[in-house]
Amino acid sequence: MNFELNENQLMIAQMVRDFAEKEIRPYMKKWDDEEYFPVETMKKMGELGLLGIFIPEEYGGSGFSYFEYATALMELGKVCGGVGLSVAAHNSLCTGHIYYHGNEEQKRKYLPKLASGEWIGAWGLTEPNTGSDAMRMKTTAVKEGNEWVINGAKNWITHGLSGDVSVVLIRTGELLDSNGITAFIIEKGTPGFSAVKIKEKLGVRASETAELIFDNVRVPEENVIGEVGAGFRQAMQILDGGRISIASLSCGIARGAYEASLKYSKEREQFGQPIAHFQAIGFKLADMATEIEAAELLTMQAAFLKNKKLPVTKAGAFAKYYSSEVAVRCGNEAVQIMGGYGYTKEYPAEKFLRDSKLMTIGEGTSEIQKLVISREILK
Repeated sequence: MNFELNENQLMIAQMVRDFAEKEIRPYMKKWDDEEYFPVETMKKMGELGLLGIFIPEEYGGSGFSYFEYATALMELGKVCGGVGLSVAAHNSLCTGHIYYHGNEEQKRKYLPKLASGEWIGAWGLTEPNTGSDAMRMKTTAVKEGNEWVINGAKNWITHGLSGDVSVVLIRTGELLDSNGITAFIIEKGTPGFSAVKIKEKLGVRASETAELIFDNVRVPEENVIGEVGAGFRQAMQILDGGRISIASLSCGIARGAYEASLKYSKEREQFGQPIAHFQAIGFKLADMATEIEAAELLTMQAAFLKNKKLPVTKAGAFAKYYSSEVAVRCGNEAVQIMGGYGYTKEYPAEKFLRDSKLMTIGEGTSEIQKLVISREILK
């Protein structure tokens, strides 16, 4: 594995850095305070190619690898975890599911709109009463002629309200049957399909979260992704790649917290010298820097395997588990280093800490990652 950033990574890193400073940083506090999802900013990122990073050019994407994708999310995470989460969910979940498992007609119809940012994508697996226990989902689809009739609800869905198209996992077979779940593409405006915004989140407040409601929603046969009953297996593969997204975003949040702490500790003086000169602070910074380096290496290792189309389940879980926990530790230490100021919204530390916590929950909790890892190493 080559540890040097390739030319595309360097280009994308600078592009995202410049964009974030101009289009995100000046507004992110307002978005966070008001829980506002900046659709217009997402569309601008689509124009830059950031909403179809690994989608081939023939489908309107940028045609890059997971290295470039991870790099973009790391840069976004350094500024705003909420915006970064939306870019991650759009790319690796909704868009990625259609790209990896959709047929040619579905790819031609949806990917150009998603990759360009003309459409925003959502992806639904979790339900109000089933999180990690996905095979107990209660939302069902029943075949009637050439249509499927869907009833139920999905919860904690990124872009559930603003998404123009959603890829949703629905039970079409018996409860607990891994071959009884099917993936459907559902467009916004379909009769009976609605959403309710989830408010008062701790962090990533610039990323929209909603509950999806299905009331006799009729979906045509051509909107089934892959084979009927193959949805659960598809979802597990999508989550393998999605965990690289969260790991990348976690690395960015952690580095953002570290860089803010480093800057503050050089400027803040106590007892006649910058607090960075005190061993207690220096050791905190050393731990943060070391753990971030390790997290980034694990993440890029997973991206390398993904690029090579090699098994990535264990590596993705390694990266997601470790990086997300590092993000929380770095956010917490950033608040501690900044002391009373770190506890206020005037300084960036508290937002890094709030945003970091979701990284240990979304797309499989830390506990689920340890379950995945233990199963892999015991095979």
